[in-house]
Amino acid sequence: MSFEALNLNELLVRALSAAGYTEPTSVQAEAIPPALAGRDLMVSSRTGSGKTASFMLPALMRVLAAREQAAAERKAAGVEAAPAPRPERGTERFGDRPSRGAPQQAKGPRVLVLAPTRELALQVAKAASDYGRFVPGLRVATVVGGVPYGAQLAALRGPLDILIATPGRLIDHLGSGKCRLDQIEMLVLDEADRMLDMGFIDDIRLIVDATPAKRQTVMYSATFSGNVGRLATDLLREPQRIEATSQTESHSDIEQRLHWADDFEHKNALLDHILTERDLDQAVVFTSTQRDADWLADRLHEMGHSVASLHGGMPQGRRNRVLQGLRSKHLRVLVATDVAARGIDVPTISHVINYGLPMKEEDYVHRIGRTGRAGRSGLAVTLAERRDSGMIHRIQRYTTQRMPVATIAGLEPKRAEPPKPFDRPVRPGGKSFGPRPAGKPFKPAGKTFSKAGPRPAR
Repeated sequence: MSFEALNLNELLVRALSAAGYTEPTSVQAEAIPPALAGRDLMVSSRTGSGKTASFMLPALMRVLAAREQAAAERKAAGVEAAPAPRPERGTERFGDRPSRGAPQQAKGPRVLVLAPTRELALQVAKAASDYGRFVPGLRVATVVGGVPYGAQLAALRGPLDILIATPGRLIDHLGSGKCRLDQIEMLVLDEADRMLDMGFIDDIRLIVDATPAKRQTVMYSATFSGNVGRLATDLLREPQRIEATSQTESHSDIEQRLHWADDFEHKNALLDHILTERDLDQAVVFTSTQRDADWLADRLHEMGHSVASLHGGMPQGRRNRVLQGLRSKHLRVLVATDVAARGIDVPTISHVINYGLPMKEEDYVHRIGRTGRAGRSGLAVTLAERRDSGMIHRIQRYTTQRMPVATIAGLEPKRAEPPKPFDRPVRPGGKSFGPRPAGKPFKPAGKTFSKAGPRPAR
């Protein structure tokens, strides 16, 4: 199937072609037609499957339809198209500037995308810019925490097509009366399960109450059980359910390995060896806490690695510089918490290393999904101690796959492998029994940037 067969506007097809996309992915082929028809959707899709385009392309089609309707109304009224107002200095997003003849829009966005983290919101905004590069006068704004209010307020005051936001900061702007959502035609909840895990359920309901009742609503979530399912029942009208993949299928391009470590020192030795392998292009090393991420990045920096840490406790400007350093390959190693597991799309990440295990089984899927992207193969390595065996078992039950146990010559574990409850037949589903025990405390954080990488502003 081609994108033309999905009845997308020629401007969007041209942008997709310029970005190197020729055929829709499974989730795009399944979700775009009903989204274009105005249906509410409940979509489950694996990470790296192209889900952002599956809602952004229909969103841009709404913007183009509004452009065409406004032009037809002007023509019928015999009114000559007026040039769009120039944006205030500093409010442009991604270089998009209204072209002459673009219609002036009502204040307030037509499309609202809610995302759980700043990184994911910025990734969605970049996708909107890429896919809408030929849309005349497209206006995209991001409203996220950790950045100054000034530029966001300026963007919200002007004409706006698409708003991508995290719930907390958007609630701030709604409360101050600086943001209006009465023009919303399409609402997207991206990674709804993650937003509920982060405690945004009340914020989401407040935001939804500020939008028109007749809007189109699209929800993306790894699961629609529990609170997420109840929220979908409350917000969606006769939704179409789309399940583009299962957890098992999500690992087809990713080789998984499990290394058992005797203790803390042995785990560090295993990590050091893996990071020196010749086939490692770029790696993301996941830790369980922010403190662990800073400590480990400092340790790897002292060993000579080009490395930085990334976690939710860092200012947004510094996080942006770290991500830019990763994309530009100034950084070879990123040490991150689960806040980075969703929203990082860097095809050259060849390795994901679980130095600290995730708190939830589904976070493992999102972690390893940072590699094996854009048709490439990837390697996901988990370093586990005996106390981690329970979580290893739960992950394998959740993914319905085993992690093959591997060893490194000269670094074989001296202790016997822990008891193997996961040697029983692996069944789909499984129930999480909570977080694993806390890991060994680390030293206080130090500097996290190598000389070759980006540095925080003074």
